[in-house]
Amino acid sequence: MNSTSKTKRKANPRQNANPLYAATFLYTLPTFIKGHRKPFEEEDIYETITDLRSEHLGNKVEVLWRKSCRTDEGPSLLKVLISVFGIEYITWGFVLAILELILKPAQAVFLGQLLLHYMPSVEEGSRTNLTEARWYAGGIVLLSVLRIALFHPLMVHSQLVGLKVKIACCSLIYRKALKLNNAAFDKTSLGQMINLLSNDVIIFTKCALMLNYLWVGPLQCFVVIYLMYCFVGLSSIFGVLLLFLFIPMYYLLGNLASKYRSRAALRTDDRVCYMNELLSGIDIIKMHAWEKLTTSLMLSLRNLEMKCIRLSLYVKATYLSFDILIIPIVLYVTIVVYVFHNHIRADKVFTLTIFYNSLRLSMATFFPQALGLRGEALVSIKRIQDFLLNTEIQLESIESTTDPIAVEIIDGSAKWKEDLTLKNINFSVKPGRLVAIVGPVGCGKSSLLNVMLKELQLVSGKIYINGDISYASQDAWLFCASVRDNILFGEQMDTDRYNEVVRICALQADFKTLPFGDHTMVGGRGASLSGGQKARINLARAVYRNSDIYLLDDPFASVDARVAKQVFDECIRGFLKGKTVILVTHHILFLKDVDQLVVLENGTIISQDSKVDDKGGLDHSTAKDDLNEDELNRGTFRNNETDKIQNITKEQKSVGSVSIGVYRRYISSCGWLPVFNVAILFLVTQTLISGGSYFLTYWVNKAQMEDMALKQDNTSIFIPESMEYNQYSNNMYIYLYSLITAMCIIIVSIRSYTFYSLSLNSSEKLHNNMFKNVIGGTMRFFNTNPQGRIINRFSQDMGTVDTLLPTVAIDTTQLLLYALASVILIAVVNYWLLIPTIVIGAMAYGLKTYCLLTSRNIKRLEGVTRSPVFEHLSSSLQGLSTVQAFQAEAILREEFDIHQDLHSGCYHLFLTTSQGFGYFLDCICAVYLAIVTLSFVISDHELLGGNVGLAVTECLSVIGILQWAMQQTADLENNMTCVERILEYDSVEQEESGGVEVSTTWPEVGEIVFRNVTLQYLPDAPPTLKNLSFQVSSKEKIGIIGRTGAGKTSIANALLRLTPISGEILIDGVDTKSINLQALRSKISVIPQDPTLFSGTLRQNLDPFQEYEDSALWNVLEDVELKELFASSPQGLCHVISQGGKNVSVGQRQLICLARAILRNNKILIMDEATANVDLETDTLIQRTIRKKFESCTVLTIAHRLQTVLDSDKILVMSEGEVVEFDKPSVLLNNDNGYFYKMSTKLNK
Repeated sequence: MNSTSKTKRKANPRQNANPLYAATFLYTLPTFIKGHRKPFEEEDIYETITDLRSEHLGNKVEVLWRKSCRTDEGPSLLKVLISVFGIEYITWGFVLAILELILKPAQAVFLGQLLLHYMPSVEEGSRTNLTEARWYAGGIVLLSVLRIALFHPLMVHSQLVGLKVKIACCSLIYRKALKLNNAAFDKTSLGQMINLLSNDVIIFTKCALMLNYLWVGPLQCFVVIYLMYCFVGLSSIFGVLLLFLFIPMYYLLGNLASKYRSRAALRTDDRVCYMNELLSGIDIIKMHAWEKLTTSLMLSLRNLEMKCIRLSLYVKATYLSFDILIIPIVLYVTIVVYVFHNHIRADKVFTLTIFYNSLRLSMATFFPQALGLRGEALVSIKRIQDFLLNTEIQLESIESTTDPIAVEIIDGSAKWKEDLTLKNINFSVKPGRLVAIVGPVGCGKSSLLNVMLKELQLVSGKIYINGDISYASQDAWLFCASVRDNILFGEQMDTDRYNEVVRICALQADFKTLPFGDHTMVGGRGASLSGGQKARINLARAVYRNSDIYLLDDPFASVDARVAKQVFDECIRGFLKGKTVILVTHHILFLKDVDQLVVLENGTIISQDSKVDDKGGLDHSTAKDDLNEDELNRGTFRNNETDKIQNITKEQKSVGSVSIGVYRRYISSCGWLPVFNVAILFLVTQTLISGGSYFLTYWVNKAQMEDMALKQDNTSIFIPESMEYNQYSNNMYIYLYSLITAMCIIIVSIRSYTFYSLSLNSSEKLHNNMFKNVIGGTMRFFNTNPQGRIINRFSQDMGTVDTLLPTVAIDTTQLLLYALASVILIAVVNYWLLIPTIVIGAMAYGLKTYCLLTSRNIKRLEGVTRSPVFEHLSSSLQGLSTVQAFQAEAILREEFDIHQDLHSGCYHLFLTTSQGFGYFLDCICAVYLAIVTLSFVISDHELLGGNVGLAVTECLSVIGILQWAMQQTADLENNMTCVERILEYDSVEQEESGGVEVSTTWPEVGEIVFRNVTLQYLPDAPPTLKNLSFQVSSKEKIGIIGRTGAGKTSIANALLRLTPISGEILIDGVDTKSINLQALRSKISVIPQDPTLFSGTLRQNLDPFQEYEDSALWNVLEDVELKELFASSPQGLCHVISQGGKNVSVGQRQLICLARAILRNNKILIMDEATANVDLETDTLIQRTIRKKFESCTVLTIAHRLQTVLDSDKILVMSEGEVVEFDKPSVLLNNDNGYFYKMSTKLNK
């Protein structure tokens, strides 16, 4: 739809890279060079590689999913994903098996043989000579090189499999969303779908790294246990048994984590769904001064979510503690058992260390992680599968006939829920006829159209339709694109037809006022357009499509009377002449020109005339509302007429490294003293772990010196007293070793829980602060930022900060300290190794600095490219009925694929550059390993085996740890970009909420004075209100009229301080600028054009602050003639209102809003097109109620219908932001040259 998204991009270097470049990641070098020269922008992202295309993967999985749904066994998304991606994944599992079953064990064996060269006390035949030692040292280095060559391609390809699963599932979710019928929205919501696309699918990329360990880990376990038995005999069994005892604990922890994650996901669904609802109705929240209420509700939802997340992370803290402690504990047990019957030896100790490290990673770390991730993945797959099994719109329910009939319904009955909405409908329309459907609020007019659209299924009867359908929804739906793209909606551009449609929909003048004409971008909320403009663009979309049947649901509701008559005459009666047009309308003046009139009441057709008299043949005096009518128009972001021009701002992306200020803000939100305490715990923990390794080396060296002395009969070697070794010292070392191990257990446990607790406190503060900044932001912020962009901060970014960032942060800190401690231990063994250590460290740091510049920028870009995916989903669901009516699913799917391909391309770029950086860093580490290992065998110096073993094992650890530490450092900074993006909302322009408090009785009179008021929505935009001055006396009823875009609603915006002004607005002589904003808005009642209700109960929508008794609520419901309706409901005032008020009709929503205004009993009432969406009978009811209940109040009525304002005390006529007339209706009607007189004359012609 939006041609700007179909950018031609450069081919991805990976696509055509030869095997050598692919295996060595040399294809990433041009990306690093480019990223170092200038920050990556969206246009720099390469074309997505073929294997990651959203359309390709979506098609492949969708075909198998539909087959699965037809099997006797029932649908299984898991089996579908395994059948598509299983072979590729298991193939890379065999590469992992080579690493874990051959290379790692061989490296431990080689180290043991190398250390035998430095142990003169062993039997002569067992000791290796210098040549053999050099071969074993070279073998250790070679095995490390082979590991690097296999490990990084394995990692990137495994994650790519996970990415493919993620892309396929996202595509499947979106395709399903486009097919949902109304009943499905009782079980799902936009918030849940956003959570599925943002949080649930992420698990697949994490899973892909670990799942192969579920079978590789046990196999490696058997190999390593056998080798350890060969080395130390039965002593190894005790350590292995203890290790195996940890595995069930890990499994239990994994199940607990899955359980709490499932709960947290549901709570996150609720929070995101509520946030989406708030953003959709933000204008209503602002008008009614409900910010404190919504903040309280949001914080309570957040608290419930945080309880689940807290439990989940505490489980993770327990797991992390075990992960750190398992090697010291099992090594401790094995060595203690071994030394009871044997002398401790370097080759045994350090070979065991490597073996146990391998087992720890495979069986105690990756295997339990794989079990936990498997559980989480199954939860996510179940959630996605449940969503995919929601009911779809049924295409086969409508039949065609050869009779000359356009639409025919025979004995049709339908219902949204339990009770019938339409009853025994018999309805027939011949081709080419103009049919009007009228009736009171809630009678089933929109439901009848929904039957024709297949949105509402018949429970009995038949329906026949001949021809294609085009549809204009009651609530105008616009998506984030240009005005032209909104009209074309995927159709080919026909210039003549397009220009004619623009003319007959009266859009020519509007296009001249837009900054870029019909190329002006509009957001999903349509915030850059007035209500009338949105309605006519919505109509133009339907009319532009060359269809046989046009279903138009009250297209004139938001259009002024003159424009409505022009559009009716030139568009519906003129341009669409000869087409079948079924028009739902409340404009009785148009009914004399229709070919057929259908009158609905209580879901039944009471009249179906082919000839209409001048009065329209209507009598609604006996009409009653139907509570179960669900006039569903899942179509739009509700937004008042704004009479303004605003551009959608491009999402900002920071450049360079994450500033120290971001880290400082994140840490300070935890509290500096607790952070200092945690830092001390980290240092103590690492000191104990490294000190334990050094103590073990010292113990081994003493034992070796003793053995050497004993072998030479204590004559040829002098043993200092401090190095004497006997049974007493042996026991002492066991006690000291036990003490160090015990202290490790205690400190590590305290550290892990404390760290996660602090991280959660910080996360909670960040979320709450961001929400308060957003809810306190100006309307300009909401009108220039798409809803999906804001939701992205509260879903994906917040999810990262909640769960991923703490784990990455603790891992990074721990690994860096471990790497630093390893280097120190190596230097203690041989201080000359400090030279290559410094050189290699500088090279590693330089590489990290160079590569991270690109990786970090791409990560930021990945966050930016994610927002359009959510925005597109949100916008598509808002206009789902229109999409399905136009059969535009393929068009929107293509657009979604474009957005997802852009994000996938960016994520793939981030993945390959991150792994490329890891590969290059490991290559540097391999050089360091070669220097350290070979330095011991270059010459035949006498060295202690413990020192050589410590240096080599620590160096081997550094290879894995330093690479992973640098990677985690990069990931930490990349994840900190989420904190950065959250903190960006600290700069959201806030409303000036200060000012003096007013008395509870203010305003007592209700006099309003505008003095030279000028209003601009943007600093460089032309003013919408121009030096406006007028006075409204106490209790006066003022009607405000004017052409669409004249500035009518801007008067209300100025009065409510929704937009800053220059000049003065006085209420009872008090300047509104000097009054506290919340107090001001709470003293003015507003009935908006688009009636907005929030999910909850009827009582909560009427009285959100719980200030009134039940009797008061029933009284106001009686005033608007809804008491009988809701009294018949078993729930009464607790009757459940669905999200957006979808389970009550538009007219009923409007009456509830009126009841809410009556309840507030303020001296000033603003009605902004409040009767636009209701029939004349309901309009009359509203006017009668207002005259009665607001008799002593000042009332400003903004209207399109002239009859709505004819009984006003005065009429204010607006044109281009200025007052052109302001007087009594009788005076204006007697002015032959007046604007109001001409308007009423044109309407009556």
